[in-house]
Amino acid sequence: MAFSLTITEENYLKAIFKVSEKEKKSASTNALSKQLSTTPASVSDMLRKLSDKDLIHYEKYKGVSLTPKGSRMATNLIRRHRLWEVFLVDKLRFSWDQVHDIAEELEHIQSDELEARLDAYLDYPKFDPHGDPIPNAEGKFTIRNQFQLSDLTTGHEASLVGVRTQEKAFLKYLNGLKIKIGTTIHIKEITEYDKSMKIVINNRDATTISHDTAQNLLMKRI
Repeated sequence: MAFSLTITEENYLKAIFKVSEKEKKSASTNALSKQLSTTPASVSDMLRKLSDKDLIHYEKYKGVSLTPKGSRMATNLIRRHRLWEVFLVDKLRFSWDQVHDIAEELEHIQSDELEARLDAYLDYPKFDPHGDPIPNAEGKFTIRNQFQLSDLTTGHEASLVGVRTQEKAFLKYLNGLKIKIGTTIHIKEITEYDKSMKIVINNRDATTISHDTAQNLLMKRI
């Protein structure tokens, strides 16, 4: 029987999906508490509710995973969120550091017709403005070969295809460096002490970035 979920319940499903994907295992209560900025006790209460609705498998102290039904709902949320981000950046000209919170609200609009028309209007994008894959209408993600900029050595270059964190401060920092999806980065020098990198951006601008920054830039070879 069909049923609707509250926004909070939907946010939990999405958080479980993301934490499980990142950790490659069942999501722990503490990891979900951190992801959702709430207390472990609140997480446990919500997990019991979701388990009663057959959306998750949950055993105390053993972590939580999504049921097939829960996974489908979480994937749909992620699909709508990322489609809205593409719309906001490509059509309304928002910057990539501005769209997450807006898309967080828009993703809860449940209309299959709206979703299908939005997807078609955007010409069926496979990735969002941050480089994250957008699941198609069947829930399938596009997989591509990518690696961290920190994996490259001196003299190599690659093109930016995504970022590992979408923190506003980080995205604004990249804006200041004129680094965005599609930017070409050439490694000029790597400092032995702290692994910081001297790079050339789009064959024009030279700068130095930290090892932490390089780890958060996802690249493909060109």
